[in-house]
Amino acid sequence: MTTVTGRSDQIFGGVSRLAGFLVLAVMSLVGLFLLYRGWQALSAEGVRAFVTTTTWEPDSGNFGVAAVLVLTVLIALVAITIAVPLAIGTALYISEYAPRQFKQTLISMVDLMAAVPSIVYGIWGVYLLQPHVIGLSRWIATWLDWIPFLRVEAFDPHDPLLSMSVFTASTFIAGIVVALMITPIICSIMREVFSQAPPGEREGAYALGATRWGMVRSVVLPFGTGGMIGGSMLGLGRALGETIAVYLIISPVFEIQPNILQTGSNSISALIALRFGEATEFGMSALMAAGLTLFLMTLVVNFAASSIVARTRSGAASEA
Repeated sequence: MTTVTGRSDQIFGGVSRLAGFLVLAVMSLVGLFLLYRGWQALSAEGVRAFVTTTTWEPDSGNFGVAAVLVLTVLIALVAITIAVPLAIGTALYISEYAPRQFKQTLISMVDLMAAVPSIVYGIWGVYLLQPHVIGLSRWIATWLDWIPFLRVEAFDPHDPLLSMSVFTASTFIAGIVVALMITPIICSIMREVFSQAPPGEREGAYALGATRWGMVRSVVLPFGTGGMIGGSMLGLGRALGETIAVYLIISPVFEIQPNILQTGSNSISALIALRFGEATEFGMSALMAAGLTLFLMTLVVNFAASSIVARTRSGAASEA
């Protein structure tokens, strides 16, 4: 029996190492492919100019990802700002408060949201969400215009004839849609982390007279801090690369526009989807260079998330 178990462990270890190697190999090949295809554009423009130029006219020799990179980050930040509190509340309710007979149903519903195609979210955002969010955008721009990134140029709240088109296809609306797409992913990670909080510490908190919320605040949340940070960063990495939903909602612009409520936005993935079909050979190389930028950015975010989770109690097995 001991010999069989040892051989099984060796086989399992070998298969696991092979799977890990294949994942790293595929990821490296993707990066090398993007670098190879984008090298023509990078060598012609220069890495520094490519990162700092806002316009996108590769055939005229004037192109860069500065504008789309900033707008990509802004969309992701709006999404993560909305998604994280929603995911924390949902994960806590499912793991700590939901009745036992409904818990599995709620878990299945959240997981099902993660399986909905992004194009469905995009269509929903364009035709249903956007008309209802315009009023919220106007209210924010009216009362919070003293905050620079919430100001909308050429908007006068006292002008009843002003068109509401200044609030459509904005970074804010795209961020809301992306937030609903990444919330299930973040929630699933947080729920698993919260459920691993040590039972002994839970019981100890109750024995000291803590309420359920007191136990959650003193045991579950501190234990799950690393998981919350890691899950949020993984969601951020997912938000940075969202394509179809953002492509359907935004009105593409190639300028650094920090006003998130104002019409016009862009992202690297949406840029690639927009220009892929009409790109020349050099333009395709420029798009591949933009894809390499997005690849490296999401890679850094995901590795940072994994590192944070591994260094906390949430990343280790807990004792009962």
